[in-house]
Amino acid sequence: MKFLRKALDQAHHHFAKGGKLEKFYAIYEMADTFMFTPPDVTRSASHVRDGMDLKRMMITVAVALTPCMFFAMYNTGYQANMAMMQLGLTSTTGWRGGVMDMLGVGFDPNSIISSMIHGALYFLPVFLVCNIAGGFWEVLFASIRGHEINEGFLVTGMLFPLILPPTIPLWQVAVGISFGVVIGKEVFGGTGKNFMNPALTARAFLFFAYPAQISGNNVWTAVDGFSGATPLGIMAESGIKGVTDAGFTWSQAFMGFIPGSMGETSALACLFGAAILIMTGVGSYRVMLSMLIGGLGIASLLYVIGSQTNPMFGIPPVWHLVVGGFAFGLVFMATDPVSSAMTSTGQWVYGFLIGAMAIVVRSLNPAFPEGVMLAILFGNIFAPVIDYFVVKAHIKRRKLRYVQ
Repeated sequence: MKFLRKALDQAHHHFAKGGKLEKFYAIYEMADTFMFTPPDVTRSASHVRDGMDLKRMMITVAVALTPCMFFAMYNTGYQANMAMMQLGLTSTTGWRGGVMDMLGVGFDPNSIISSMIHGALYFLPVFLVCNIAGGFWEVLFASIRGHEINEGFLVTGMLFPLILPPTIPLWQVAVGISFGVVIGKEVFGGTGKNFMNPALTARAFLFFAYPAQISGNNVWTAVDGFSGATPLGIMAESGIKGVTDAGFTWSQAFMGFIPGSMGETSALACLFGAAILIMTGVGSYRVMLSMLIGGLGIASLLYVIGSQTNPMFGIPPVWHLVVGGFAFGLVFMATDPVSSAMTSTGQWVYGFLIGAMAIVVRSLNPAFPEGVMLAILFGNIFAPVIDYFVVKAHIKRRKLRYVQ
């Protein structure tokens, strides 16, 4: 790595202030600090520094997302191959079919390689478009402001593709991530100053701007002409009986072998991510646990109350944890350290609020069978208010203690 270090040092003066490439310093700094630890040291009195900086934190989240990313590729291909088998298709049209035929791996759902490659042909283009379009805005704003490129986009660029259906048009991916990065983050000052999660902001934009491409029964399986509802969509129409009649089991849903947004289907992969985030101290266990308690509590209450007209009341609470985006939102979205509550007590309230709201929206509003996205954005908006009242109550307690 010495030659790389030497090359970067030799190029530094071109990008430094007054150099001919001064405007592109943000790109140079991004490449330099991505590969090497910044050489900055304190110049005065000693300071205690934590080894976890923003870059390490974001890389840790990216590592935690890796199981979901690989499972997204596998399950997308598996669902597509299963649908093709049901339709009696042995090949598919378009460039993906050409690549699959050229590789000669077939479309067998029992083949891990076939399913992985077929799914990757849907996931990777979405991933690349997301990172190219979002990265463009990130570099542009950093260059104009003369700031360093923030590593926050590294995570946003992984989160957003995972919460999209495989059939999403690529131009909508570019438009959505542009909205999320520019309107959801950069207009507020960039990473650390946004009050809503940029990836969820981008998805919410697509959900309301282009609902036909991100909801319904025709977008979850990457086969033209195939229509299949997700277990959550079936629940909204015919309850848990409809789900079991369709052949879905709880263990299937827990493992993730169900149609849905590419990276949200596997609660097991999310659990691996949760373990990494909690062990490294990057993700708040308070938010995860309280969201779990809030979701299970409201789901249990609705289950006990029951309803003759709304089949969502009869869904066993544990099913709510493994369908839709509940597990993914609990681990990776609600715990966003920028947009969540900062105080320890506030994180308990914040997580409980999101868990409860997700089940309320999911069960009581037939227009939105998936309520996790809206619940987390709702929690993002109220996080500063929650922290305000927690700090205010803390100050009040300290004042009373002082008077005594």
